Amino acid sequence: SKVAPVSLELERFKSEQLNEAEISLHLTDSQENELSSLLYEHREAFASDKEPLGEIIDHEADIILNIERPYPPLLRRPSYPASPKSRKALEIHMKELLDLGVIRKVGHNEEVEITTPVIVAWHNGKSKIVGDFIALNTYTVPDRYPIPKIQISFTQRSQEVYITTMDAHQGFHKNVVTPRARK
Repeated sequence: SKVAPVSLELERFKSEQLNEAEISLHLTDSQENELSSLLYEHREAFASDKEPLGEIIDHEADIILNIERPYPPLLRRPSYPASPKSRKALEIHMKELLDLGVIRKVGHNEEVEITTPVIVAWHNGKSKIVGDFIALNTYTVPDRYPIPKIQISFTQRSQEVYITTMDAHQGFHKNVVTPRARK
C-alpha cells in the first residue's frame, strides 16, 4: 500500500512543528487530524524552526498618509529618554529585528521623513519594544480591516468549531507592507 506524499509531509509537520503545541485533550482524533491538516495547509503563516516569523501570503498592508510633503514636525520625533538597562535591551531587540529582516539600517545619505520613537516595556523581567504610532496614525488613512470590538468578535465566534490562541509576541511582524509604505 502506497502512502500519499502529502500524508508523509503532514506527519513530518506534526512531529517537527506541532510537537510543542498544546492541543486540547477534549478533541476527538478526527478533530485533531482536521486541525493538524488546517495548520499544515496554512503553515507559511506560522513561525517554524526554519522561518522564525512566518508570513501572511498575498496580503501586503499599504500605509497611505492623508497629507502631502512636507510632513509636519509631529511625524519626525526624537527618541525617548531611556535608562542604561532599557538602552541595552533596545540594542538587543533592534539587532534581532535587523537579523530577521524586519527593519533595515538607514544609509547616511538617505533622507528620513518620518520617525517613530519606541519605548522599552518590561514585564516579569522581560523586555519588549513598543512603537509610539499615535502621531503616524493621526495622518494615516484608516485601514479597510479595522480591529473589531471584542463583543462583536465573541458573538461572531459563538458557533465556531475551533477557537485558537497563540502568542502574538512577534505576530505584528508577519504583516508585510508594500514597497511604497516602506519608504
